[in-house]
Amino acid sequence: MFKEFKAFINRGNVLDLAVAVIVGSAFTGIVNSLVVDIITPILGIFLGGIDFTGLAISVGEAQIAYGNFIQAIINFLVISFVIFLIVRSVNEIQQRLITRKKEEEVRKEDSVTVQLLTEIRDLLKENRAS
Repeated sequence: MFKEFKAFINRGNVLDLAVAVIVGSAFTGIVNSLVVDIITPILGIFLGGIDFTGLAISVGEAQIAYGNFIQAIINFLVISFVIFLIVRSVNEIQQRLITRKKEEEVRKEDSVTVQLLTEIRDLLKENRAS
């Protein structure tokens, strides 16, 4: 069992996953800061400074803080939208790079074809002249 575990841990997928988790954690901090420090205050300006975190209902001695839940939903939607925009932008850039690379390959193939045809033409001219 230990050998299987050692083989599992040494596989590349586990290391890739560990790196992804670490990078993801760092990225989460960036996105959270973007949302909390930049986007949410801007939304607060447009919404008249509404803060949902203070909303609560008291039932006996218990307090149901439904405002925190509403704020968490709003944060989730904003974070999801920001991540969507980032992923969409990266996908567009990748697609442009792929398209550009294909266009360069076609141009390269075309230039090779033109070069070969030019050589054939020149050889035919030489044969006619002889």
